Amino acid sequence: MAHASPGQQRMDLPEGEQSTDGNHQKTKRVASLDIFRGLTVVMMILVDDAGDKWPIIGHAPWNGCHLADFVMPFFLFIVGMSIALSLKRIPNQVMAVKKVVLRTLKLLLWGLILQGGYSHAPDKLSYGVDMKKIRWCGILQRIALAYLIVAMVEIVTRNFRPEASTNVYISIFKLVGACLLVVYMGILYGLYVPDWEFTVQNVDSSYYGMHFTVHCGARGRLDPPCNAVGYVDTKVLGINHMYQHPAWRRTKACTKYSPYEGPIANDAPAWCHAPFEPEGVLSSISAVLTTIIGVHFGHVLVHLNDHSKRLTHWMSMGLFLLFLGLILHITDEIPLNKQLYSFSYFCLTAGAAALTFSAFYALWIGMNAMLVFVMAAEGIFDAFVNGWYYDNPHNTLVNWIKKHVFINVWHSEKAGILLYVIFGEIVFWAVVSGVLHRLGIYWKL
Repeated sequence: MAHASPGQQRMDLPEGEQSTDGNHQKTKRVASLDIFRGLTVVMMILVDDAGDKWPIIGHAPWNGCHLADFVMPFFLFIVGMSIALSLKRIPNQVMAVKKVVLRTLKLLLWGLILQGGYSHAPDKLSYGVDMKKIRWCGILQRIALAYLIVAMVEIVTRNFRPEASTNVYISIFKLVGACLLVVYMGILYGLYVPDWEFTVQNVDSSYYGMHFTVHCGARGRLDPPCNAVGYVDTKVLGINHMYQHPAWRRTKACTKYSPYEGPIANDAPAWCHAPFEPEGVLSSISAVLTTIIGVHFGHVLVHLNDHSKRLTHWMSMGLFLLFLGLILHITDEIPLNKQLYSFSYFCLTAGAAALTFSAFYALWIGMNAMLVFVMAAEGIFDAFVNGWYYDNPHNTLVNWIKKHVFINVWHSEKAGILLYVIFGEIVFWAVVSGVLHRLGIYWKL
């Protein structure tokens, strides 16, 4: 936890910039970045806990872009801006590298605990993971990778970049981004994907232990079974270490309940039973591009003092990326696809992040984003409350509130769940974060 005086004001200055008042140092924050972070956390809670009942806000089963598909890019964009601002005031490269490495390790550790399979919250009151099946990738792991790469480039190259505001847009990040894009596109469209096999490892599936073969023998395909993104992950990560409940199981090819979740149809193709890693190796290379856009916006904030020039640059770049992504998708050149982190998806979501950043929504929740992510989005707080049940593990306070306060009152499970997420989680954690802010308490990594 990081502590500050209760009366500390939020300032529109680079995060990490410090002023000394006697022996006490106060960290000045970028208010707009905190607000953007808070808005993203609210989106995350909403789509995680209401997406099952409202598919239009949940992740798109394959091609397309729903509300949930903006959450990850928004976080990556925020990480990029934070890099430009927080490392600005650490002139010693060794100290900066130590800070980056330590934070990366913390993110990786939390990622493995929360999404590697160790935590079963909030549905099961148990912990532990079979190392033969641990999931190596996840949301925090992807953020850690993007943070490490972009932060290291920022540290190594900052002494060689011009400080004049007229040259602020000239950056080695353009070269780094171009190289990453070439690698990603080259592998995505050039790698040959042969036939591959797998055995169902999900113990909850009626097909557990069955062996399937998926026929591909092609390159450049972007469909679920034969894309290079999934093939790379099977070779690098191992198929047993990938996400066992991919969004593609909600496609019409896999279930008659599409776009809702449901049993896999008896005549569904073999790949519907396979795992897929949405935060895998190749797609994470493309995801780093979003963080590079964020760090560029941070450089603009640092070096351009004219508010109107900042907004002009941000808005023009955001609109360009947004429309480029839409055009690529509409013309079927490159479909929007979060699972592949396609180039059109990168453009659309980075553009949306750029345009959203300047919006000001007074929500204190952004100042304790990590706390809310762990406690709310990952279900740790619900799991703690569910641990105190009466007679039956399903007879808990959380389930009682959902049923009697929201679902039964509105006579609709869909409406009840949505209202519970809004009031029982988003508003609740906004109040908690507001209280912690007043006390000057912040949880950082």
